[in-house]
Amino acid sequence: MTISKPDSTSTQMAVEAAESAEAVQRQIDRCAPLFRALGERLRALDPALVVTCARGSSDHAATYGKYLIETHLGLPVASVGPSVVSLYNTDLRLKGALFIAVSQSGRSPDLLRLAAAAKQGGAFVVAFVNDEASPLAATADLCIPLCAGPEISVAATKSYLTSAMAFLALVAEWKQDAVLRRAVIQAPAILAAAAELDWTPALLGLADKTGLYVIGRGLGTGAIMEMALKCKETCRLHAEAFSAAEVIHGPLALVGPDFPVLAINQDDATAAATRAAIARCVALGGPVYSSDDGVPGVIALPSLPGLAPELAPLAAVQSFYMAIHTVSRRRGLNPDVPANLRKVTETV
Repeated sequence: MTISKPDSTSTQMAVEAAESAEAVQRQIDRCAPLFRALGERLRALDPALVVTCARGSSDHAATYGKYLIETHLGLPVASVGPSVVSLYNTDLRLKGALFIAVSQSGRSPDLLRLAAAAKQGGAFVVAFVNDEASPLAATADLCIPLCAGPEISVAATKSYLTSAMAFLALVAEWKQDAVLRRAVIQAPAILAAAAELDWTPALLGLADKTGLYVIGRGLGTGAIMEMALKCKETCRLHAEAFSAAEVIHGPLALVGPDFPVLAINQDDATAAATRAAIARCVALGGPVYSSDDGVPGVIALPSLPGLAPELAPLAAVQSFYMAIHTVSRRRGLNPDVPANLRKVTETV
């Protein structure tokens, strides 16, 4: 697959984000047998509960995975805070559960302790990890490499998308779902096309703002959390992610001419309700940037037509990545080296 790369003046963040399609293709080529074997193992195990453990962008990918697993398999998914074990020293009772740890580095002490406790507590531990030589990879019963390749920019991009794709491949094989399997195969081409869509002219409207909401719903929840994080870490722009259902309660009071909204949507059971929430934001007079142009008055963000609902949020994140680094530059910042942050964060 050939995708166009940013020019030599682009940030490292943009260069790495543009590699996402190739990284996902590597994951498909290398890990398809692992996902098939995992799907077979999970059908035999038949867990009644799935537990995830992650932080930052990895946790946003886990949130995407939560919605996939709950909507396609009907299994509850819980995110357990690592401090439950690392600081509170709790013994976990997870006999027969599936435990999924997601990490780029696989080295944070709290995550490692939680994964070890889950294994001790009877869970089947799976790691989605980019660093295959990491302690997390060694701890897990099964390690599936993200195949993102080196990621130098502090702001994660391709490791987020490959983590999300790992969940999509997992669910496709666990459920033996032909539609989801087709979505997995289509993903590299979709991400490559999404990287070519230009959200920059619209999102430059955020350059002089101090805050915004990022809204979506269902399968888009992980994506809006990831977008809000990137606004904070690369642009020092305070962004809060809210469900399109939740925002119409108290948070809507802030929306107005000086408080914008970034909204995404996907063509599934949540689409109409999300569109109604977008319309309410438009009516309040705030700038509303949206990949769903079905609401009059939004500032349209280019999107690919006819996407599977499982792929639409990932495509939106890909397009967003290719623009937000320019917003950061316009605000006088370096998105590759955000203030107060470093690439590998180790917490206890």
